Amino acid sequence: MLTFFSERQYAHAPLREINNGGWMDYAENPARLESMLETLPSPKPAQDHGLGPIRTVHPSDYIAFLKFAHDEWLEQGREGDAIGYAYPVRGRRRLSHHRIDAKLGQYGFDVASPISSGTWLSAYWSGQTALSAANAVISGAARQAFALCRPPGHHSGADYFGGYCYLNNAAIAARAALAAGFGPVAILDVDYHHGNGTQDIFYEHNGVLFASIHADPRTDYPYFWGHADERGSGTGEGTTFNQPLPRGTTWREYEPALQAALERITDFRAKTLIVSYGADTFESDPISAFKLTTQDMGRIGSAIGKLDLPTVTVMEGGYNIEALGKNVLSFLTGLETA
Repeated sequence: MLTFFSERQYAHAPLREINNGGWMDYAENPARLESMLETLPSPKPAQDHGLGPIRTVHPSDYIAFLKFAHDEWLEQGREGDAIGYAYPVRGRRRLSHHRIDAKLGQYGFDVASPISSGTWLSAYWSGQTALSAANAVISGAARQAFALCRPPGHHSGADYFGGYCYLNNAAIAARAALAAGFGPVAILDVDYHHGNGTQDIFYEHNGVLFASIHADPRTDYPYFWGHADERGSGTGEGTTFNQPLPRGTTWREYEPALQAALERITDFRAKTLIVSYGADTFESDPISAFKLTTQDMGRIGSAIGKLDLPTVTVMEGGYNIEALGKNVLSFLTGLETA
């Protein structure tokens, strides 16, 4: 399996985040990359496909905000990482804000996703990594490709960031597949947390199926999205399939949900599969509460691989750094040898 990566993804390095009412070390840190690179074969360098493919998902004003947010933060006489504190809960209109604090609230939805001096560089190259993997599959160079993306992307909507995510890598890859005539596209999200941004981007799109297996949002982040009754709307009615599962879920409960998602993908007659893979379903993940093992990661990969679809896997979460590389390798091995 071809793997793609960019060293520029190390640049995003916030020091801390606000979690459970207090400061904690930033969980989505560059050490995650080290853990994965230790176990994976030498990846190919991601190629620069420019801003064009990113703009098929994210509008220009949001991209400009990400590029210059930290500079504006410093210009206001601040230090460290940019973190918002005021968020509109209703009527989020397109206003022309002059202060960075307002912009952080306009484009963000949580206080756990700081913007550092290297955030735009890493997010841009995370998107290019996803595009490089997608292009390898689209061109026929590989049947399967893995995008070692960091920061992750599935919580990012078209014009907002949060959940450690700034650009939606899975959506960017899906748009590339659609543009190349490789639709319909199915996106399967197996991260512990619901991919609210991906769902939002394609909620009214009948050419993209979004199927997600995740922690019940009644108890877990992102709380406001990912409920079972969210099914898409307009022409996208029925193309969103959420399966929220309780804390403590083991393989015994997880496997039927996975099979149900795979059946939906088969029924959708997808030509291309994008997998948002999160290793935070692991039993010892510090910010999650499923009970899947490293062996189970291979089982997930194997079940997905049996679909025998051109597949782009995009890395999302996973915060047990000691086990992360092993879990990713187990998943990819299962996917490739199915």
